Amino acid sequence: MPFPSPPRSPSGPRRRTLLASAAGAALLVGCTSRSDDSDGGTSGSPSLAERARARAARDSEGLVGHYDAVLAVHPVLTELLGPLRAQALRHAGAFGGGSPGPSAGSPTPSGAPKAGKASPSASPSSAPVPEHERDALAELAAAERALADRRAKALLDLPGELARLLASVAAAGAAHAYLLTEAAK
Repeated sequence: MPFPSPPRSPSGPRRRTLLASAAGAALLVGCTSRSDDSDGGTSGSPSLAERARARAARDSEGLVGHYDAVLAVHPVLTELLGPLRAQALRHAGAFGGGSPGPSAGSPTPSGAPKAGKASPSASPSSAPVPEHERDALAELAAAERALADRRAKALLDLPGELARLLASVAAAGAAHAYLLTEAAK
């Protein structure tokens, strides 16, 4: 006696799962293919790696400035944006960046002037913050996504550990973009 077939539901992984898996596999391939080039490469490599590390730190600090600007205009978003801002700040520190301003210790800037202090290091935060929370979240999501894409492309040219770090931070940025996009719906 044959078993009855299960109810007709989509078999196999969903499209998002496949895309995330493909992106993760591409990042891993990029990282592992460079692992044989240890950090002690040619004389040009340290300079390239140091420039990439400084650029990544500046980009993360700029993202923190963008979060600060949005939080200054929309303090009601603190619960959602505080942890993401803290992660961006940790990413800047992982790349050797410093604190972008006095509000670095707390996820909420205490006033608009302090948020303005953090914005000179960030080109994205020099634009005005949208009035509507959804638009502000969508703008942050776009900034996170664009930065994650740039980092994923850049890691292919970097040596070992720095490529792994950049891949990890790019993946976190993609996750932040997803969370922000979902919150903006």
